[in-house]
Amino acid sequence: MSAAEGSGARLTDAQRLDWLRLIRTESIGPQTFRALINRHGGAAAALDALPRLAARKGRSIAVADADACRREMDELSARGARLVALGDPEYPKALRSIHSPPPLIAVQGDLAVFARPMVAVIGSRNASAAGLAFTERVVRDLAAAGFVIASGLARGVDARAHQASIGMGTVAALAGGLDKIYPPEHVGLAQNICARGALISEMPLGWEPRGRDFPRRNRIVAGMALGTLVIEASRGSGSLITAKFAADEGREIFAVPGSPLDPRAEGTNQLLRDGATLCTRAEDVLNVLLPMAGGGEPQLPLFREDERRAPAEPLWDEFNLLYDEVAAPTTVAGLAFDEPVRAAPSPAFADAPRAAHQGLALRAQVESLLGPSPVALDDLVRASGAPVAQVRSALLDLELEGRLERHGGGLVSLLPQR
Repeated sequence: MSAAEGSGARLTDAQRLDWLRLIRTESIGPQTFRALINRHGGAAAALDALPRLAARKGRSIAVADADACRREMDELSARGARLVALGDPEYPKALRSIHSPPPLIAVQGDLAVFARPMVAVIGSRNASAAGLAFTERVVRDLAAAGFVIASGLARGVDARAHQASIGMGTVAALAGGLDKIYPPEHVGLAQNICARGALISEMPLGWEPRGRDFPRRNRIVAGMALGTLVIEASRGSGSLITAKFAADEGREIFAVPGSPLDPRAEGTNQLLRDGATLCTRAEDVLNVLLPMAGGGEPQLPLFREDERRAPAEPLWDEFNLLYDEVAAPTTVAGLAFDEPVRAAPSPAFADAPRAAHQGLALRAQVESLLGPSPVALDDLVRASGAPVAQVRSALLDLELEGRLERHGGGLVSLLPQR
């Protein structure tokens, strides 16, 4: 292994290109990458050895084209982005120590955020107005205490967490390439994040996210952070996958309790039963993480073979050329691996003519934002983005149907269907 690749010193441009070629080669994932580097002393030697190693297994392997990888690096540079290698000083400290850290990450934005401690804030895509209001409040307090907010740029809680911490430091991990923002309506949010935060992806430019890429992204969200806060999560949701990754890496898990009548609280309530730390305010997180924030996560030596627990199922079709082939599962926690993700519009009835369905769409949106927990009208207006008069009209419709309960102080909640 070369001095730079073995010691954690910054790679040369030639070494960075070799790393990119190796990780972009078919059937090479983070663990196979690490095994090859350890075995051959560097990426260049590993690339030379790949055809011979594959032949021993009775197969051929298509090594990534050098010119294509150079173009990728040039295109990243043109976007104001760069590739950060596992040994670079800018690589997030906590992410470096997970079981399968990305050897290279494409980063666009302010690299200085990676020097600060992070907390992941995640939750339901179909979040309630109360959940969104809590997210904004707790994120502002965490950011004011010096923490960078990490999340996955998804709808709902993720987006609100990023929005509340813009200007104070936030990092969005992407499932696709830096130029393939998902969901597409968050392109503007992604651009705003780059001003004083960063976008991060291990996927190449032009990569459209597929089902398997979201658990991969989730491990990065959890891996960057000292702890993960879950705000609303149904059973089997992606947020619980992120929490599992965090738990497997020995990170702190925090969960916000919710009504047992709200399906969006089933996952968080289960986390609390399983031993997560209860969170009802930012101090519940800060009391645990502030003592850890000074030194960050303990850093393991680069490419150390350690005893940390591997994910229950691999996230890559890795062909271990040195040992055995890694079987590729078809699902991770119920998520299909290779089905293309299609961008579904978030407002209800968005495919129908707007004039015909605007009222129904808003009523459905307001209903989705309500739950058993009382919420203020102002929070509903902010979460829906609709005028106050239209939100009041939607609430009146729900009340006439016997679905709305009014509380003191102008609060409202949703009654179960009879």
